[in-house]
Amino acid sequence: MTGYGTVDGRQVCVFSQDFTVFGGSLGEVLGEKIIKIMDLALKTGCPVVGINDSGGARIQEGVVALGLYGEIFYRNVMASGVVPQLSLIMGPCAGGAVYSPAITDFTLMVDQTSHMFITGPDVIKTVTGEDVGMEELGGAHTHNSRSGVAHFQAADELDCLETAKALLAFLPSNNLTDAPAFAEVADVEAEVSPELDVFVPDSPNTPYDMHTVIGYLLDDGDFLEVHAQFAQNMICGFGRVDGRSVGVVANQPMHFAGTLDIDASEKAARFVRTCDAFNIPILTLVDVPGFLPGTSQEWNGIIRRGAKLIYAYAEATVPKVTVITRKAYGGAYDVMGSKHLRADINLAWPTAEIAVMGAQGAVNIIYRRELASTENPDARRAELIADYTAHFATPYIAAERGYVDAVIPPSATRREVIRALRLLRTKRESLPPKKHGNIPL
Repeated sequence: MTGYGTVDGRQVCVFSQDFTVFGGSLGEVLGEKIIKIMDLALKTGCPVVGINDSGGARIQEGVVALGLYGEIFYRNVMASGVVPQLSLIMGPCAGGAVYSPAITDFTLMVDQTSHMFITGPDVIKTVTGEDVGMEELGGAHTHNSRSGVAHFQAADELDCLETAKALLAFLPSNNLTDAPAFAEVADVEAEVSPELDVFVPDSPNTPYDMHTVIGYLLDDGDFLEVHAQFAQNMICGFGRVDGRSVGVVANQPMHFAGTLDIDASEKAARFVRTCDAFNIPILTLVDVPGFLPGTSQEWNGIIRRGAKLIYAYAEATVPKVTVITRKAYGGAYDVMGSKHLRADINLAWPTAEIAVMGAQGAVNIIYRRELASTENPDARRAELIADYTAHFATPYIAAERGYVDAVIPPSATRREVIRALRLLRTKRESLPPKKHGNIPL
């Protein structure tokens, strides 16, 4: 089934596979219908929503069915960054069919109903001897929490549809338009949150929930989190500030102390590029002690895969506002929307610690000979840590250099973010002429 209609008064094109007809398998006629509706969406500049519930290619039609899958993949790529593409997995999605949702912008799965995998449990057991069930192999929870293939997990099919509608409300119809806007804040000066002034713990090692900070900054605290179960040390999602859509990227101190690892870097990089493609400003909240250490991270390519986040921020031309709430150490400071990667407005709280590394690590390296020879190394270490913190782990040195535009009271953060985003509405920036960049995939 294919067609077009409206969601909240905005045009969308939709195709749906019907499992009650030939198991929803893709043959020549269904494939032709899907590519026609995708072509129509590209011509008219409206989002494409695909509802996947299929047993795969129709075996009886042979290579014709495979050819139609290829045509769909091609159109997914051509539409990427032009119109939003949503994939709703309402049942099985196996074999080559999984690559269409993989190319689209967002994949939504239904708990205990949706399954995605290249090869099913029977084939896996035959080839490798592994015994795994469908839910564990490719269920909604697996792809939302472990693989990161899916962006949202719905309780049932109705919840999946409602989530898709909520997501579309934050997105523009295409890359040449803006997302729907609502009423602006009437009195910006009144936008203060005194609770934030005492929110960050005194101890730099005590975690706090960055979701709370996000709630204070967004209109009505309304936040649609993307990849909520995956790489939870990084928060990504959509909200509104001053009635307009923003993409939020934030470290989460409650998980791995907010460190950057492979999954968090790739999750944020993909989200930043999605926001940039659809003209959605990026609000970054920083509390990052560095990259997650360990052989697993190094051997699995944290250097190459972490570089994707650098690339995404540097390439993005949408308005970029960054707020440093606490830690911003080492290379992770640069990566998280710093002025050096061309963020437009960079703000910091007085609690911000912008330095090459934390005070304890720095003191142990710089003063290791002195500490080894002193009679009371613990007392001397405490003195040196306090001195390092006072002189180096502050936001004021970065502010003196222009790397931070202002050190603000936390209670004024929403007000200053609104002001910054209003200023940046007319931002115009272009990249050097090129066929395309070479992101470290």
